Amino acid sequence: MATKRDYYEVLGIQKGASDDEIKRAFRRKAKECHPDLHPDDPEAEARFKELNEANEVLSDPDKRARYDQFGFNDPMAGGNPFGGGNPFAGGNPFGGMGFEGDLGDILGQMFGGMGGMGARARRSNAPRRGADVMAELRLTFEEACLGCRKTVSFQRRKKCDACSGSGAKPGTQPVTCPTCKGAGQIRQNTGWTTIVQGCPTCGGSGKTIQDKCTSCAGRGMVLTRKTLDVDIPAGIDEDRELKIGGEGEPGTNGGPSGSLCIRFRVQNHPIFTRRRNNLYMELPVKFTQAAMGAEIDIVTLNGVKKVSIPEGTQPNTDFTLRGEGVVDLDTGRKGDLVYRVVVEIPRKLSDKQRDLLQQFDAISTDKDYRTRKSFLDKLKAMFTGG
Repeated sequence: MATKRDYYEVLGIQKGASDDEIKRAFRRKAKECHPDLHPDDPEAEARFKELNEANEVLSDPDKRARYDQFGFNDPMAGGNPFGGGNPFAGGNPFGGMGFEGDLGDILGQMFGGMGGMGARARRSNAPRRGADVMAELRLTFEEACLGCRKTVSFQRRKKCDACSGSGAKPGTQPVTCPTCKGAGQIRQNTGWTTIVQGCPTCGGSGKTIQDKCTSCAGRGMVLTRKTLDVDIPAGIDEDRELKIGGEGEPGTNGGPSGSLCIRFRVQNHPIFTRRRNNLYMELPVKFTQAAMGAEIDIVTLNGVKKVSIPEGTQPNTDFTLRGEGVVDLDTGRKGDLVYRVVVEIPRKLSDKQRDLLQQFDAISTDKDYRTRKSFLDKLKAMFTGG
């Protein structure tokens, strides 16, 4: 039997990884091994199941804590609580305690199924939700901030039209599984208890296919591509995922379809930088505008706005335009636009400009340069001891 791999190893992360690191690792790995993206790889489905199992445990704080403590021997996570040994050899440990039926049923009631025993095995042919499918959309900065309508193309499996999803050749039907006689499960007597597990021949469906459908090779599903127009809400970002219910793969045994999960890649903007719901930008101004004050046009997501630069504005001073940021997807509130004043000094002066500046400097006093005066006072104190 193959050795079960450590869940952290499956996701490719360290044991102390944060929730965000687990989420990002799962998304990356899912793209690498999703069966829809690798239809010619027979091992892709097994790797994807292993990945889903690891993510289910590590993304749940309670399950993760038990796994970190017990590993695969966690009795509440389907492991072996007895460490591989049988402490009850030689008799029924529940004898005289009022329990009836085989131990597999009792453990199934206690633990919800252990390693394929009891209740879990009995649900093997129950309705199951279809798998989610993933797609990726590229958005401009403005599309992500303001919202838009986009067309997304993705692959998913659907029921084969030729066999209506049965997997059997048209004109034939699946037959009762000879191993489990249609029960979908088998029982194994170990001498002191009976273990109930899903039938390995039919996978728990209770049916087998003798003549396979040539269109789907007996799978009952075929891979197709679909395009869908999707409304992208204002404020979406790369750390958010948009789910559209019912657009995933069809369920089995009457179960509901899965969801389409859309991830986003947002282009950088030449002016704005986004941090959550706030926008940041640099606003270059002339040194005369900073010194004398000015009315300046500034670009926002909603058009051009006029802002006032106060007289005596210092370089790298931040100002805020309230409500000119991005909408919060959860609260509906808008963030702010923060613009930083960058004072630009001419690199080359004409003779007239130089003359005027010299006149300006001649009539300036230390009071006009408070920061410089403070620095010089501190410097003087260092050398005079004052």
